[in-house]
Amino acid sequence: MHYCPGCMHGVIHRLIAEAIDELGIMERTIGIAPVGCAVFAYDYFLCDMVEAAHGRAPCVATGIKRVLPESVVFTYQGDGDLAAIGCGEVVHAAARGERITVFFINNAIYGMTGGQMAPTTLLGQVTTTTPYGRDARQAGYPIRVCEMLGTLTGPAYLERVTVISPAHAARAKKAIRRAFQTQLNDEGFSLVEILSTCPTRWGMTPVAATEWLTENMLPHYPLGEFTPAQRRGA
Repeated sequence: MHYCPGCMHGVIHRLIAEAIDELGIMERTIGIAPVGCAVFAYDYFLCDMVEAAHGRAPCVATGIKRVLPESVVFTYQGDGDLAAIGCGEVVHAAARGERITVFFINNAIYGMTGGQMAPTTLLGQVTTTTPYGRDARQAGYPIRVCEMLGTLTGPAYLERVTVISPAHAARAKKAIRRAFQTQLNDEGFSLVEILSTCPTRWGMTPVAATEWLTENMLPHYPLGEFTPAQRRGA
């Protein structure tokens, strides 16, 4: 794999691939690869894969799903791809209740392009574009995507997980399977946000990065389900 040591894309790829295999849907699954570190995701899945322009994965997924309604369509997007230039796309796909599944990898930074501030960067977090730490007066506040989408009626399933330990990875796998099952049941839009590390751009060892995520990201991005109340049990 081309990912940096300690990066969690490899673990997340495996969990998604295992879910596809266990559900027996590989022959009709189509994935949408992102812009960013995971741009080469299409190299790691045996199902059909399509590359989308920056932030446009939900649009491409929507078109494919509408043309091929029996297919199982997922996007794989980082926080720069989804929460910045692609924010409008994912909000409207969720509002429309598109029958697609989104895997949203949040590591609170732009990893591939140099470690700049992302919409999910925490207050006080040092990046190459916030060298003194993110200041709300200058750069606003971090976006909580699951909470934001949870205000809509369209999403049928929203959950935030992480893969920082085997127990957390097991729960993440369960959420990934449920997201696919939501699409298979034709219930509507599903998204799983997965908190991940970026040891290279955070300037930490893999162990220190995992500790930083635990101490700083989990309090701001609590794990759990954010499915709109109107859709729970639908």
